[in-house]
Amino acid sequence: MQAENTGAGFRRDLVPNSEEGAQQPAAAAPVILTANQANGSQTEPENRDAPAVKKGSRRKKLTVGLIGLVLLLSACWLLRSWIWFALNTVSTDDAYLDGHVTMVAPRVSGQVLKVLVDDNQRVKKGDLLVQLDPEPYRVQVAISLSQVKAAESDVSVTRADVEKTVALFKSSWFLLVHSMENVEKQLAMLRSNVALVDKEIATRVLAQKDLVRIRELVERGAATAEDLDVAVAKLNEAESNVTSAKEVVQENRTDLGLPVDIEKPLDVPPDLAETYSLVREAQANMLQQLASVGYVPNSDKLTPTGLMQQIKKESPRGELDLFCRQLIVNAPQIKQAESRLVESQKQLASAELNLEYCNLYSEIDGVITRRNVNPGNYVDPGQSVMAVRSLTEIWVNANFKETQLDYLRIGQRVRLDFDMYGDTHTFYGRITGFSMGTGQTLALLPPQNATGNFIKIVQRLPVRIELTDYNPDQDTLFTGLSAVPYVFYKEPATGPNAGMRLQRNAPVPSVAPAQLESE
Repeated sequence: MQAENTGAGFRRDLVPNSEEGAQQPAAAAPVILTANQANGSQTEPENRDAPAVKKGSRRKKLTVGLIGLVLLLSACWLLRSWIWFALNTVSTDDAYLDGHVTMVAPRVSGQVLKVLVDDNQRVKKGDLLVQLDPEPYRVQVAISLSQVKAAESDVSVTRADVEKTVALFKSSWFLLVHSMENVEKQLAMLRSNVALVDKEIATRVLAQKDLVRIRELVERGAATAEDLDVAVAKLNEAESNVTSAKEVVQENRTDLGLPVDIEKPLDVPPDLAETYSLVREAQANMLQQLASVGYVPNSDKLTPTGLMQQIKKESPRGELDLFCRQLIVNAPQIKQAESRLVESQKQLASAELNLEYCNLYSEIDGVITRRNVNPGNYVDPGQSVMAVRSLTEIWVNANFKETQLDYLRIGQRVRLDFDMYGDTHTFYGRITGFSMGTGQTLALLPPQNATGNFIKIVQRLPVRIELTDYNPDQDTLFTGLSAVPYVFYKEPATGPNAGMRLQRNAPVPSVAPAQLESE
């Protein structure tokens, strides 16, 4: 016999008997019924409705799934722009607005006379901000002006002295030429007088011969005593003429600075025209006058002729007048006087500049901030009295993480959201440059990682973003405002240095030191 579990009750059936080979009913036994089995009339209909319930549950789940899919697709459709924006931009919340600020400081010291502006007042370039007391600087201008006039008079007097010295040089030049010509003339006279001596000697010889012939004729009675007396007189006259001529020759030699030489009166040095005393004196006067105007010959052993040739060689066209003009232009006295004049003029210009510096003007368009000066205060050069912040020269310093820098390039378009305006206004700009160091390395006390206490922290690099089409009169921004930049890194970069991380070398004009000195 086997028993079958029917849930909460128990039923016993007949089982085959192996010995009898037929089925026999089992003995009667008590039967326990459950509540459902007790209500047998209700259980059988419920079992018949089970497939319908399962089909309804499956339809309900399908409906809910379809509704969820529709809602998901609707949400994706509504958020499609936000999803696209998130996938195409890089942003950071560590950004703030920065701008140029010009410190207003006096260039001269003095007492403040007027302060014409106040904090938060808008000014333009060239507006007068502060006035210092100009009276001390007006006095200095008057003193410098008088010094300039005195220096101009000094230049005129010095130029006149130099021109006088140059005129004396020209006189010495002609005197030297005349002296050399005079030597040549005296040498010619010496030769002429020596020839005259020879002539007188010949005349004396002829007179001696005539006297001998007259005496013979007198002895023969062919001539009278008077003829003899005349012959004697002619001989005496010829002898006196010879003596006189010789004295003249020696006088000529003496005038030429030569010793008396009766036997060789024409024994004259070949360079007598260069060594004659008057020629040397004229040359010494020339050298003295040239030295007084700053000219020194190349050699101190020049002969008068050599000196004159050197002067002609250094003259533009070999003309003495042009050489004299050069002497006047290059005279050290005139240059010193002119340098003193230039110095006094520079002092006058400096005094006039200091007088102009009594007025402090705005160098840029902007707004006054940090005013700390009042009338009556005494200020020193370089002391900050106020500041002018620019309204247009502003930019955003965005500190991006180093893991974001791979996407960023110069020229990429940026959307800027400021907390001041919220969603009411959106600004746009472009990346213009990257700082050459993270904020940590550019700090006043950078960390020393070599000490062994290094902890890796994601660094941030300042990226400069300049605003485009910004109008401060319509939507004003203030320095220090927080900003959230969104860089469209998938868009092509535009503008100068587009697509680069480092800007190209800017064309900066170079000025030579000599040009600075001339200016």
